[in-house]
Amino acid sequence: MKFDQQDDLSRLPKILHSYLKKSDSAEVTVQNRRHFLKLSVGAGFSLGMFSLAADAQEVAQAAAGLKPFQQPQAFLNISHDGIVTVTINRLEFGQGIQTALAMILAEELDADWSKVRGVHGNANPAYVDPAFGMHITGGSGSVKNSFTQYRELGARARAMLIAAAASKWNVSPATIHTDAGVIVSSDGRKMNFAEVADLAMQQSVPAQVTLKDPKQFRIIGKQTGRLDARAKSTGTQHFGIDVQRPGMLTAVIAHPPVFGAKLKSIDDLAAKKIAGVKAVFRMPVDRGGEGVAVIAEGYWAAKQARDALKLEWNTDQLELVDSIKQKKQYQALAKTTGKLKYNDDVSALSKTSKKISAEFYFPYLAHAAMEPLNCTIEVTGTGTDQKAQVWVGSQMPGMDTMAAANALGIPPQNVMIHVQMAGGGFGRRAIPSCDYVTESAQLTKLAYAMGITAPIRTMWSREDDMRGGYYRPAHLHRAEIAYDDQGKVLAWDHVIVGQSIVAGSPFESFLMKDGIDGTAVEGMREPYHVPMRLSVHHPKVNVPVLWWRSVGSTHTAFVMETLLDELARKTKQDPVDYRLKLMADKAPRHKAALQLAVEKSGYGKRKLPKDHAWGVAVHESFETVVAYIITASVKNGKPQLRSVTAGVHCNLAVNPKTIEAQIQGAAVMALSMCLPGSEITFKEGKVQQSNFSDYTVARMPDVPDINVHIVPSADSPTGIGEPGLPPLAPAFANAIARLTGKNLRSLPFQMS
Repeated sequence: MKFDQQDDLSRLPKILHSYLKKSDSAEVTVQNRRHFLKLSVGAGFSLGMFSLAADAQEVAQAAAGLKPFQQPQAFLNISHDGIVTVTINRLEFGQGIQTALAMILAEELDADWSKVRGVHGNANPAYVDPAFGMHITGGSGSVKNSFTQYRELGARARAMLIAAAASKWNVSPATIHTDAGVIVSSDGRKMNFAEVADLAMQQSVPAQVTLKDPKQFRIIGKQTGRLDARAKSTGTQHFGIDVQRPGMLTAVIAHPPVFGAKLKSIDDLAAKKIAGVKAVFRMPVDRGGEGVAVIAEGYWAAKQARDALKLEWNTDQLELVDSIKQKKQYQALAKTTGKLKYNDDVSALSKTSKKISAEFYFPYLAHAAMEPLNCTIEVTGTGTDQKAQVWVGSQMPGMDTMAAANALGIPPQNVMIHVQMAGGGFGRRAIPSCDYVTESAQLTKLAYAMGITAPIRTMWSREDDMRGGYYRPAHLHRAEIAYDDQGKVLAWDHVIVGQSIVAGSPFESFLMKDGIDGTAVEGMREPYHVPMRLSVHHPKVNVPVLWWRSVGSTHTAFVMETLLDELARKTKQDPVDYRLKLMADKAPRHKAALQLAVEKSGYGKRKLPKDHAWGVAVHESFETVVAYIITASVKNGKPQLRSVTAGVHCNLAVNPKTIEAQIQGAAVMALSMCLPGSEITFKEGKVQQSNFSDYTVARMPDVPDINVHIVPSADSPTGIGEPGLPPLAPAFANAIARLTGKNLRSLPFQMS
């Protein structure tokens, strides 16, 4: 492997240096099969992962009993110029994790923050999520699951630096302390970390370390600028789509217009005549379908050639999804009881006249990340010596490595993945089928067999990205609620209809229980503990579905928080007081977040213009509570969000600046869900949307000031990437309901 211009070998952990150097000029080290690990996740789900290189194992011999992800040599490099480079075990795709994890390690290392940098890890087992035992960025678990891990890595490295300095000075380690990248002896001698770094990495790795008291933190908890901010703001940041390899070609794929369709006929004569086109051929694509690959010298030639193809498709035996018909089918299902999640007594529904009957509908949604999907693969050698390198922005590099290996027909230990910075993802780059990596590998293998040995970058256009799947599944909810004069819920009968995102995937064994996809019901009932009978239908539909930022809470929060608000209005109660009463003493973090948002917004104290109204919602997802107090108006029949105040309880705030950005970004993404045109619809099995011209996202004029306030806490951090999304839409809808008397039952909003 030769590093691109944005890479620098000296910044990587030293135990990986020889491993990477051996792979120069497309030579990838062949690792012994005994180093190829199978890590189990849940019930029987195994993934192949790279192990540490043999020389890395030898360096860490003294760390007996420590797992690869507990050893600092794989995560830390201190170069001779004093730069401290931290390897992150997650994909950085805008959430700020490269900065946050570096802050955590640097805090315990006692590094000089001005000299800290961050780089991506790969499929090495050192870089698994320590809570799940697999390579994954998702579930808002990066800081939450690696907080203690990165603190201990920093503390171990600091102890090794002190041990090395003590050896060099011939003094007791107890007489040495550190201060912002400097080692200081009690007799006044000093040296920089860089002066002793090489010797330090040869020291025994301590199994047990003492971590700082949070009162001693000088990096964690401080407003800290992103390490990648300058590169991104100046346009110099390299993403997966920017990868360049010597002699590289570009490929695009003509995917079937209906998922799973195969080719009936192909006329590629015009395509092959376009200058720069190297090959046009059929190939298998995701979900058993068939497509046509075009390889050319550059994206434009490849796209022009694809546009010149004349293709006929066979859709026999395939379900041709129609969104209008599907909604009617879901409505019929919702009138029947599905598989039971909760089965509380709801007999009160037949004994009272005070009832709410409601039906909610949520359409398919595209992930629509700014950087469309892409993957670059370079294959070298033949037979048993064949090797491959993969450059991709991956949320699950372990799975993507295995997928590429399987598709290429190359042993997994001969495949090296280089995780690239990604321009967004929202779940789309963490897909169990590894569809876009698999297709890239299949294309590369077929091209290689034809004699095309150049590296190939396979690219998806915005239209490919939006029409090619996967989507947040459509959901329909039906609720019947009985209540008394005080707003007490006497019975709540609820049915959810929607596809499972884990059925048929490796995650089914531990995310599906009693036939119910746990992601579809997360957020229901909590923290209010109302008597609820909740049942679920998971119809099978010819539409590929996947998690989408905040997963099930994208719809469950809207249903719960708008219905609770309606109960408050019907019983003439303040929506904040009503929620606090229902929570009682069971939800202290919810209360703290809500009360903070109330205090900072001026709710109940600040007088609003007569055509404005307050909106309230609070929701917990990924162990973090976010409350919104918003103001909104309606102008010419169009809802307008006027102000947003967030109260956030995520326990310890590692980087308040990143948390603020994450909540603001999630709120804008949630606002997009409310706007007309924010939906994916189907007709005759085909996606009707193609680009941002017909798939709405919030623009600058739609977005008000978003003020974020964090509840102080010293407890271990919880998730932050997703929790800011779910409560925004219901808070907005609740304000509109107070203004117009109309209960909004769908996203995007339907005002007429």
